[in-house]
Amino acid sequence: MKLVQHPGEMADLSALWRQEGRKIALVPTMGSFHDGHLALMGQARQLGDRVVVSLFVNPIQFGPGEDLAAYPRDLQKDRGLAASVGVDVLYAPSAQEMYPPGFQTTIRVAALAKGLCGASRPGHFDGVCTVVMKLFQQIMPHLAIFGEKDFQQLAVIRRMTRDLDLAVSIIAHPTVREESGLAMSSRNGYLQEGEKEQALCLYRAICFARELVKTSPFPLAAADVCGQIAENINTTPGCVVEYVEIVDADSLESCETINNNSRLILAVTVNRKVRLIDNAGLVEL
Repeated sequence: MKLVQHPGEMADLSALWRQEGRKIALVPTMGSFHDGHLALMGQARQLGDRVVVSLFVNPIQFGPGEDLAAYPRDLQKDRGLAASVGVDVLYAPSAQEMYPPGFQTTIRVAALAKGLCGASRPGHFDGVCTVVMKLFQQIMPHLAIFGEKDFQQLAVIRRMTRDLDLAVSIIAHPTVREESGLAMSSRNGYLQEGEKEQALCLYRAICFARELVKTSPFPLAAADVCGQIAENINTTPGCVVEYVEIVDADSLESCETINNNSRLILAVTVNRKVRLIDNAGLVEL
């Protein structure tokens, strides 16, 4: 596996692969790899002739007071893990290379980025879209794989790709979970052992909602289900709901009643320090 740290070198390598007729698959990441990341890389290996994993802790998607400085970084460990699953290039540019002096351009997706995480993290998705656009320009992938755990991010990137006529196929990978059901996330590393038990309130909320939908003889009001979930989570010691929403999976607009395209999306803070997100469809098809 090759480590590339300069955008020009990455662009030259990608151009060569394209000339050779190679299909390039990209997995964008911020590092601190876990089994969820490796699953995305494995899918990329199946779908592409050449696999590029980008590793870049993107400063412009972090807001004031968020965990940019503390975000886990271990290039050597990540390098070994990426190599172990057959990645061809680990692309790890510096912030100075990505955002040189005078940089002032932002990509914004308007409506899809407003609610949910966008409401409490203003500017977050502008930062995500801007860095993903730059990665697409530098790497020129034929396809890019994103995890469904960050469902709003996935929807925003899909919208940007369609709206700007980008020749990149966006592939969704199902959320990868620990045996307990906790969605895998780099931020799980902030949790102490007892706090992981508290964090399971997100997965239990998903199971609770699915069971309600499965056993109900009539369509359920989304607001009622959200209210029950929020009440249950807020009674879990150390857990505070940021939002619980049931939305249309395509538009991310709130549902009145739960249907085949409804998706439960929630964000919870554990012990006032670790913000976790999760989501799932509610109707088994």
